[in-house]
Amino acid sequence: MSRPTGRVLTLLELLQSGGTRTIAELAERLGVDGRTVRRYVDHLIDLDVPVEAVRGRYGGYRLGPGHRLPPLMLGEDEAVAVLLGLVAGRRTGLTTATATAGETAAAKIRRVLPRPLAARVDAVLESLAFTEPAGESAAPDAGILLTLADAVRHRRPVAIRYTDREGRRGDRTLHPQGVVAHAGRWYVTGRDPGIGEDRTFRLDRVNDARLLPGAFEAIEGPDPARRVLSGFATAPYRHEVTLRIRGTAEQIRTRLPASVASVTALPGTGPPSPAPEPADAREPDRSDVSDASDASDGPPWLRVEVRAERLDWLPPVLAALDLPFVVERPDELRELVVALADRFARRARRA
Repeated sequence: MSRPTGRVLTLLELLQSGGTRTIAELAERLGVDGRTVRRYVDHLIDLDVPVEAVRGRYGGYRLGPGHRLPPLMLGEDEAVAVLLGLVAGRRTGLTTATATAGETAAAKIRRVLPRPLAARVDAVLESLAFTEPAGESAAPDAGILLTLADAVRHRRPVAIRYTDREGRRGDRTLHPQGVVAHAGRWYVTGRDPGIGEDRTFRLDRVNDARLLPGAFEAIEGPDPARRVLSGFATAPYRHEVTLRIRGTAEQIRTRLPASVASVTALPGTGPPSPAPEPADAREPDRSDVSDASDASDGPPWLRVEVRAERLDWLPPVLAALDLPFVVERPDELRELVVALADRFARRARRA
C-alpha cells in the first residue's frame, strides 16, 4: 500500500471516531499540510464516503449520513468486540430474520483480521461455552424492527399485522412504548388505542408494520421492560395459582421473577386459619403451627399470583424458597406439595 493511500485510510479512521476534526488537527495527525488534507478528503468523496465540510472558527471535516455504509476502519479491540457480539447475538437468538446477515458480517470481519489476532480469536470461539441453551431461531424481520423502533422514538402510531399463537391473523393499531429483548425473543409493548389497554406482541409474529400519520402523548406508568414482564405474569394460562408467602418481595423474586408471578401486599399480618382436619388426619407439622402463632413478628404475608400451564414445577420452587406459605388455590397444587413433602420425609428416613 502506497503512503498516500495509507494516509487516506487513516483519515477515514479519524473521521469515523466521531465529531468534527479541524484541518490543523488532521494535518498534524497525518504528517502533511492542509492542502494535502483537502486532497485526501476529495479522494474519500470520490469513493462516495459522505465527508462534510464544517465552516467557521472551529470548522473542519466530519462524516455525514450517506446513501450507503462507507468502509469501516476498526481497531483490533473494536473488531474483536463486534465479532464476539455477533456470535453472542446469534447464540441467544437476538438476531433479525436474515440470519445470514450476522454470519456474513462475522465472516468478513474474521477474514480481514491480522493472522496472529485471527488465531487468538479462533481460540476464543473454539473454547467458548454457554451455560444457557441456544436461543430459538424465531426472529423479527429487520425492516419491521426498524419501523417499530422509529415509531417508538417519534411517538408515531403504527399499524401492524399480527399472527397470534393460535395461528389467527389480525390487524392492530398500536401506540408503541418500547422494544424489549427478553429470554431470546424480541417484543414490542404499547397501548392499543381501540380498547385503551396495554398490549405486548412478539416481533417474530408481526408480519407487517407501517407508520401512521399523527403522534401520541407519552403514556405514564412502568417502563417497557416492566410492562412486558407484568404481561407475562398476568397472561391467561391453564392454571391460576394464588399463594400467601411470608417474606419480603426480594426473597420471593429470587425464585419467582416478575415474568412469572405478581406479588402484592396483604391487609393484616397472619395467614388464614387452616381448615379443620378429620380425626384420623396425620399430626400437623410443628413448623406450620409455630409460623401461625408468631404471625405478628417478622416479615409480612404477601399474596403471590402465578399463571402456569403446568403445576409440577411449583412445589420444588416453594421448597427452595424456604419460606412459610399457604396454598389458597388450586387444590391440585396443595396435593402436589403434600406429595413432595411425603417423598422428602420418606427419603430422609432411609439409612
